[in-house]
Amino acid sequence: FSPQHLDDDTISGSNWITENSVQHPLSQTTKTTRKPYCGYAQQTLSKREQAEQESLLAAIQWPKPPDGKITFAQSTDPTRSDFVIVKPSRFFKVGDQLEVVVRMKDFQGKPKQYGGDYLQARIHSPVLKAGAAGRVVDCHNGLYKVFFTLLWPGEVKVSVSLVHPSEAIQVLLRLREERPDRVYFKSSFKSGRYSETTECNVCLPGGLPVCNFTDLYTGEPWFCYKPRKLSCASRISHAKGGYLKGLLTQEESLFFQSDVNIKRPILSSGPDSVIVKPKAFTDSSSMDRAEESTASPSGYYYEDQWRSRTHWIHNFNKSDDITECLQGKVIHLFGDSTIRQWFEYLTAFVPDLVEFNLGSPKNVGPFMSVDLKHNILLKFRCHGPPIRFSTVFSSELRYIANELNGIVGGRNTVIAITIWSHFSTFPVEVYIRRLRNIRRAIVQLLDRSPKTLIVIRTANVQELGPEVSLFNSDWYSFQLDSVMRKMFSGIAVHFVDAWEMSVAHYLPHNLHPNEIIVKNQIDAFLSYVCPLQT
Repeated sequence: FSPQHLDDDTISGSNWITENSVQHPLSQTTKTTRKPYCGYAQQTLSKREQAEQESLLAAIQWPKPPDGKITFAQSTDPTRSDFVIVKPSRFFKVGDQLEVVVRMKDFQGKPKQYGGDYLQARIHSPVLKAGAAGRVVDCHNGLYKVFFTLLWPGEVKVSVSLVHPSEAIQVLLRLREERPDRVYFKSSFKSGRYSETTECNVCLPGGLPVCNFTDLYTGEPWFCYKPRKLSCASRISHAKGGYLKGLLTQEESLFFQSDVNIKRPILSSGPDSVIVKPKAFTDSSSMDRAEESTASPSGYYYEDQWRSRTHWIHNFNKSDDITECLQGKVIHLFGDSTIRQWFEYLTAFVPDLVEFNLGSPKNVGPFMSVDLKHNILLKFRCHGPPIRFSTVFSSELRYIANELNGIVGGRNTVIAITIWSHFSTFPVEVYIRRLRNIRRAIVQLLDRSPKTLIVIRTANVQELGPEVSLFNSDWYSFQLDSVMRKMFSGIAVHFVDAWEMSVAHYLPHNLHPNEIIVKNQIDAFLSYVCPLQT
């Protein structure tokens, strides 16, 4: 299988559980015991870090099905499930809440008695190219409530889809804890004409000698098996190795079927749309400003333009508008391929912004575009390992936190960061550690240069099939994104809500969203860089 980002053939990966996997309770609050995800360096956390980690893990705990084996026939069937709009014919006006109740059934048509299904929902008016995401509440009894805020007048349709049944989520949870080796990596070592390649990961099973590439500044762990003849210092590159096959039992694989229970629509048993009337008086200035990291929904599309509910977005439809906004600025883009899309969009759209050929590998970077006339410098660099890119030279393999420490900052410095997709195969603690390091560097940067603008692009949803789900499911991304938003709330950073921008749009989900969505992300981003002078 080869969706756009998973392509290498899989060579046999190694078994994860090591002899020294002692069971130790992670936290008193959640009462879960889990194997340490590393046979080497256990994290030593301060009391505050430990408390934060426990509260983050508690906040993303997912409801479990009852104990005992649940057959495929007893799992959630989207076609037999349905939803109803609460009071669909009542008088709705812009600004009102719309409530929907989703009722889950299994393949035998029996109502489900427990929660834990992962749903996505949106309201939309196709004629108006309008759309917004809904907020799903699990009632833990087979019922789900979805809340929408009606943000535009007209006929508004409700769509609900089952991304994964609760039974599949349990499999994803098991894989996240037990098989963090299901994506593995490799490094090449070279001296003169002789070269060797060995397997690498955040953690490797014991037994063989390893090279310890743990970062000296951030303490981020990274290991490769030691080459037979070469020294660890001869490492020249990092690359993705491949994806493990055969992760599921026959029974488990039934929970991951494209046309059956992955991202399938749940239909309404009654009306699936409502009529919304305009507000009585038109007062455009009364934008109900909500807290940036928690507004629900954070925005909506209208005529294919994203309107944020937390800050004014203006449209940069002409390249001159972008040039004027970015004049005299240095823009650093850090992260994965979903923020590389920003680099590509800006470079393509702004004629004076010309890519300077650094001789970097295609799609990997680092990349740089320059506008000498208006003194604009735009740079992209990928985040440090784990990263599933084809080949990154060792010298270019850098951690965002360390890069931020090397930036002076100031009012002409703009930084945008996204980091999520490549962490979906690891226990959440790995991600929390990475964000803690980045957050520390951001706080220090803002302390020395408070006028520096820092924007975080959230995760987004993507197309899912039986294989991709095991490595990159939206559910994994959703969990990481929830952690990220919590960890960065209360810090002077801004968010571009790529998540809602991908859920609310009418185009099919894609790991690399379509250009119209990227344009809307850029408009939201640049509206932070150059807010309208009101």
